[in-house]
Amino acid sequence: MKIKSPKDFWAGLMFIAFGLFFLVVARNYQMGSAVRMGPAYFPTVLGGIMAVLGGIVFFQSLVMEGEAMPKFSFKPIFFISLSLILFGYLLKPLGFILALVILIFVCAFGGHEFKAKEVSILAVVLVIFSVLVFVKGLTLPFPLWPDFMS
Repeated sequence: MKIKSPKDFWAGLMFIAFGLFFLVVARNYQMGSAVRMGPAYFPTVLGGIMAVLGGIVFFQSLVMEGEAMPKFSFKPIFFISLSLILFGYLLKPLGFILALVILIFVCAFGGHEFKAKEVSILAVVLVIFSVLVFVKGLTLPFPLWPDFMS
């Protein structure tokens, strides 16, 4: 057995592992039916789909030529994780808008290159979109600004 596409090989294994994990965990809950779904229905269906798709990708990695694995870098993982932690801690004291701007800028440091102008434009667009969707559309009770600015 020769792996012709290492990237697809590992992606397929990851999908199979996650799919099987959800299938195993969902066994402890009531399944229900398509009309009256129980708590296990969605994780079981999603886990099954993930495992099947993972199997297809895994099989293709043995048959078709593909890309090699890129060099693993901890920088994106570090900055994305840091930005999520900061967002969670800063949401209440700084408000939704400022915490979201900090999240976007810290995440941007995890990329290959950082361009302040592009990140600023992205931040403005994402803040407007997020406020419209989460605060106005879904009426989630996020404080928009810090308490001293309200």
